[in-house]
Amino acid sequence: MKKVSPLFLIVIILIVASSCRNKFNSETEYSIIPLPYSLREGSQTFVVNGETRIFISSQEIVSSAKLLQEYVLSLADIKLEIVSQDEAKNMQNVILLSTISQEERLGAEGYRIFVDKNKVMITSNDADGVFYGIQTLYQLFDLQRLNDKSGSLIIPAIQVWDKPRFSYRGMHLDVARHFFDVEFVKHYLDLMAYYKFNTFHWHLTEDQGWRIEIKKYPKLTEIGAWRTEEDGSRYGGFYTQEEIKDVVAYAERLHITIIPEIEMPGHSRAALAAYPELSCTGEKQEVPNRWGVFKDIYCAGNDKTFEFIENVLDEVIDLFPGEYIHIGGDEAPKDRWKVCEKCQDRMQKEGLKNEHELQSYFIKRIDKYLTSKGKKLMGWDEILEGGLAENATVMSWRGMTGGIAAARQGNHVVMTPGTHCYFDHYQADKAFEPKAIGGYTSLKKVYEFEPVPEDLFTEQKELVLGAQGNVWTEYMHTTDQVEYMILPRMLALSEVLWEKKDAKNWSAFQERLQDHFKLFDKKGYRYSKGTYRLGFEMSFDSINNQKKVEIFSEQYQAKIYYSLNESEPDTTSFLYEGPISVSSQDSIITAGIFEQGELLRAVSVFKIR
Repeated sequence: MKKVSPLFLIVIILIVASSCRNKFNSETEYSIIPLPYSLREGSQTFVVNGETRIFISSQEIVSSAKLLQEYVLSLADIKLEIVSQDEAKNMQNVILLSTISQEERLGAEGYRIFVDKNKVMITSNDADGVFYGIQTLYQLFDLQRLNDKSGSLIIPAIQVWDKPRFSYRGMHLDVARHFFDVEFVKHYLDLMAYYKFNTFHWHLTEDQGWRIEIKKYPKLTEIGAWRTEEDGSRYGGFYTQEEIKDVVAYAERLHITIIPEIEMPGHSRAALAAYPELSCTGEKQEVPNRWGVFKDIYCAGNDKTFEFIENVLDEVIDLFPGEYIHIGGDEAPKDRWKVCEKCQDRMQKEGLKNEHELQSYFIKRIDKYLTSKGKKLMGWDEILEGGLAENATVMSWRGMTGGIAAARQGNHVVMTPGTHCYFDHYQADKAFEPKAIGGYTSLKKVYEFEPVPEDLFTEQKELVLGAQGNVWTEYMHTTDQVEYMILPRMLALSEVLWEKKDAKNWSAFQERLQDHFKLFDKKGYRYSKGTYRLGFEMSFDSINNQKKVEIFSEQYQAKIYYSLNESEPDTTSFLYEGPISVSSQDSIITAGIFEQGELLRAVSVFKIR
């Protein structure tokens, strides 16, 4: 049991007892994202000043205390003193950080915040929870300073009780199609932490580039990290092992676990360009400068392939302390395997019926190796084909089907279907957006995502660890483009993963989001305002024997004008104020969003049937 100072313990007991007597309410004016589980407003405020101190209950939260210290210094030029609990004699004008809550219902990563005029107290069962409580404080600081130009740091008198719905709250970044430097990766991690994501899936290898230094195989970065573009220019880059260590340490401070992805057996052309003997043909190859799926993959019949992969994984494992290694496993054409003498020999010796079972053999062999090293294998849902490795966690991207199948077999699942979680898709009207790979995943669609399928049994539902937003960068050449594609969709996903399922409210989220748009403007972030495309829904009013049409917008408090005569609407047309009653003579509704008399983007058309 942790040794606790009597003063700390008395204060915690009084605060917990006080908050337990109060009924909590999530309906507040605070624009916190993700929305806390419950929040109750008081009447007093706490003002941070030069005499404020940070008290900590143990050394495990020193790192979080220092982050808070740095944040306050950057905002108000005030350096708060950090004091251990043993030195705590006066609980006035303090911010207390404690992991001695021992409140079972908070679970892992949950936290409680109590604020009055004398103190701010963040308590949790673990260091993760304290960190997330601090992230909520960051948002309160930032939101307060949007309208308060005095320079003061003021925390409203609130009581927060909060915990996440899912243990896996992930964001992915593909740095192989296009490379992004360490500075930007850290910025990406900062955004993740601010919105309480805890897992960074780092896609480090691909056909178009190998981005991680492997000392045993220097050609991976000498050759595999570079490609010749269509205009003849050389493109590429990679992270040294020292840079990787730096990023891992940075992520650890932010309570983010990094899952590295080393693609196999497909999406491996960059590695094969460096070491062509690992392919089925052994022929010299170039690192591709175009996107797609390629026939040349690792030779599954060659023992040197597995020797190479195991040696690579040894160095990767040494760099990343998290429990998972992602091995890809997706989009691996079997064309070469079907005509490869070594692969066919392997199939015969192992009693494998087809090339899908050969891929399963490949994955299971790597799974066994990772298990021997104390790691768990994660892969895209194609790893189900031919038989799933016993310890594997499936990342379901081709819809939810793969995740459902894996859960029914007793395996853990991370849901990341392209329909809702692919942030490389268009998020608004294509004609007005930067070029993207295709698809259409609006902010509202992300917000409406439910990671747990209803057709699983209760014990199977518990195998769904959470979900992840994926950022594939074929068409994202710059950091500005990446930022634009994730903001604000990652905020919607953060609510999906943190908030209670039955607490989600699209209109309330829209309202809170407006303040975060202001924060983005203040911080100079590039972001999307979302789609100006309108949605229509028709119903039949049986009492009045009429058809009714409702118009929906992703824009907050949008001014919508519409016409029923097929003409283009303007501000002299009908102002939409509620469901439209339409007659049998009406065939088309044409509508648009207007601001200061001007049409935003384009009109939307709905045919009445």
